[in-house]
Amino acid sequence: MSRPKDLTAGPVGKTLWNLTLPMVAGFFSMIAFNLVDTLFVAQLGTEELAAMSFTFPVIFFLAGIMVGLGTGTASVISRAVGAGDADRARRLTTDAILLGFVWAIVLSFLGLVTIDPLFSLLGASPPIRALVGQYMSILFGGMFVFIVPVIGNHSMRGCGDTLTPSLIMMSAALINAALDPIFIYGLFGFPRMELAGAALATITARSTSLVAAIWVLHWRKRMLVRVRPRLLDSWDSWRPILIVALPAAAANLSVPLSMAVITHLASRFGPGAVAAVGTGIRLENMALLVVLALAAAVIPFIGQNYGANRPDRVRGGYSFGARFSIFYGLAVWALFFVLAYPIARLFSDDPDVISYIAWFMRIMPGGYPLLGIGHVTIAAFNAINRPLHAAMINLLRMFFLAVPLAYLGAWLFSVPGIFGGMALANVISGVGALFFFRWMTGGKRL
Repeated sequence: MSRPKDLTAGPVGKTLWNLTLPMVAGFFSMIAFNLVDTLFVAQLGTEELAAMSFTFPVIFFLAGIMVGLGTGTASVISRAVGAGDADRARRLTTDAILLGFVWAIVLSFLGLVTIDPLFSLLGASPPIRALVGQYMSILFGGMFVFIVPVIGNHSMRGCGDTLTPSLIMMSAALINAALDPIFIYGLFGFPRMELAGAALATITARSTSLVAAIWVLHWRKRMLVRVRPRLLDSWDSWRPILIVALPAAAANLSVPLSMAVITHLASRFGPGAVAAVGTGIRLENMALLVVLALAAAVIPFIGQNYGANRPDRVRGGYSFGARFSIFYGLAVWALFFVLAYPIARLFSDDPDVISYIAWFMRIMPGGYPLLGIGHVTIAAFNAINRPLHAAMINLLRMFFLAVPLAYLGAWLFSVPGIFGGMALANVISGVGALFFFRWMTGGKRL
């Protein structure tokens, strides 16, 4: 195994920042990946775009599982690296990749046999379901090219390398952008495949991520073990990964489920309110990209220092993330408050939609400083092997605060009240997460 990057020495802030910057580029490339797919498919027609839109909840569900597995992998590997156990880190990496293949087989089978009833349940008409089937049958059939690279990239992050995974993600996004028009519209002698072409472009691009991740892990970092493991040996690795991964996945899935409830609530006030919620959430994801990248960087940093028994650096890393989240969130709030109407006009000509988007941009960011602290706290708890604490924060925020407060706000103040309730939920949960983490780690030993 090549020498991992040591995150247990050096200035805390500089180390975390060096981990975060490559992740920002990688995360942005994944957003661009999905946006490019949508733009090309939109040119096919309304039914094709609707079919792709119906797949989003399922894609988010699958992404939640994949990110959960990646989080568990990064957590256990970073702790092994911090403890100086290179052999354990290699065994964990190898078994995590095998676990990814197992999950891929299960999800592929379940997806392929449930496409029609699943999307019927989601409300897709028979013609739309036929289009969805063209798209999702290819994606479900290639699940391993999604899951395995995610686990491979998180394995590298656990060793302190955030640049290589980001380069792999950016390369896949570029390949997808190049292949989309060729496969969708049938350029350069290729047959016109439309939605199936979009899926094939995605699978091809993700396949390059799979090859790149395995090549880097095996040849450059020497993190894969060639000896065939016994099932019990693999279970010794899978168990600690799943202990973190399953609660992390459950917490990830709570977000799209609760947002579906919020969207349904907004629908009571007309399509303009729904459009504002959808647009606002996309703007929020872009604005908080840096904080989300920082939270991802917190896992290997805190994980290594936890494994090395450096509680001072664990607390230092958490404090840096919390302080940065506050200042960054306030900056975003100020920017959105000033530019609310000019930005809203970029998305619609409808006065009601413009007004709703502007309300979103002036109210919701009031909770961003504490929302960022929540993300950092969740990452920190996962890093120190407290996944249930991490999941509890997310579940409490979304189901026990955001949804009830949004309903109360809607009853009192209409659409702006929905945004106010969600912002208040982020504030309350962020303050609670901050004090909870400090209370849990207040002793001399974590």
